[in-house]
Amino acid sequence: MSIRKIHVAFLDQYHPRIHSVITSAIPKTWTASFALSRASKDQEAAVAGAHALFVMAAPVTKELIHASPQLQLIQKLGVGVDRIDRQACSERGIAIARLAGGNSVQVAEHTLLLILAALRRLPVMDRRTRAGEWPKEEARGICRQLHGKRVGLIGFGAIGKALVKLLTGFEVQIVYYDPAFASNGAHESPARFVPLDELLATSDVVSLHLPLSPETANLIDKGRIRLMKPGAVLINCARGGLVDELALANALLDGRLFAAGIDSFAQEPPLANPLLDLDQVVVTPHIAGATLDNFSFVMERAVRNACNYFSGGNLREEDVVFVPTRVSLTER
Repeated sequence: MSIRKIHVAFLDQYHPRIHSVITSAIPKTWTASFALSRASKDQEAAVAGAHALFVMAAPVTKELIHASPQLQLIQKLGVGVDRIDRQACSERGIAIARLAGGNSVQVAEHTLLLILAALRRLPVMDRRTRAGEWPKEEARGICRQLHGKRVGLIGFGAIGKALVKLLTGFEVQIVYYDPAFASNGAHESPARFVPLDELLATSDVVSLHLPLSPETANLIDKGRIRLMKPGAVLINCARGGLVDELALANALLDGRLFAAGIDSFAQEPPLANPLLDLDQVVVTPHIAGATLDNFSFVMERAVRNACNYFSGGNLREEDVVFVPTRVSLTER
């Protein structure tokens, strides 16, 4: 197959400015289709003739894969691939790629934003001030500073390392747990490796930076929340399935934990989620990596990956999730 004949499908719903970036980034010889909505019929219509799917949050189900008989590559415009049916891709010989580190700085910035907003109870202070109140003295008795605290990072990939750089100026102690980086000698960083239980018991702020997998699902459950330092803050800009949200809500209600900042939920959008009713919780709609400034870079890398793959070349090693044994593309 000539890379001049690629048809790429986009399943997510995009802001007009992002849509413009996409259409500017794809090669002029490619064709593109965009799903009109999240409805199954519109998603399937978009992928019907696609050789490649570029996806952000949209799930890629077995049914969707069956509706795209020419599909050869799924390119995630981010890192997490837990919403892609990897088994169905393996059975069909469809490659899966991600963009490792493609939005690490943006997610790190958003993580820091949630840490500060949670410590200062920013949303509720904003709402009350707009309503004509002036809760200055109440804030003085409740709000907390980040300076001098211990921050524990669970997961120490590109995002965790970017966050360490942002945190350095706050004169915090930084510890991390990640089996892939189990010694201080593995990297140049002020962060120090500690076992998971020690991190939970001693950190004033615990921030999650892990993919969702069978090994990490519900990692922060009722038992591990009990291990956390009393008055600690939990931040999740990774995946909602990492946290038992009911257990977290109960720990906030009974005062065991001080606050939480949540960008990712087990169900999105969250429906009847107890965390949404709590003033101690700062919530955002899974937007940690979502900035207009960075999207041109995201698309540039995604297109480069697709061009390499369809010309018979290799994907960047860190971007590979699954690559089938391939016949020559000219035989397809």
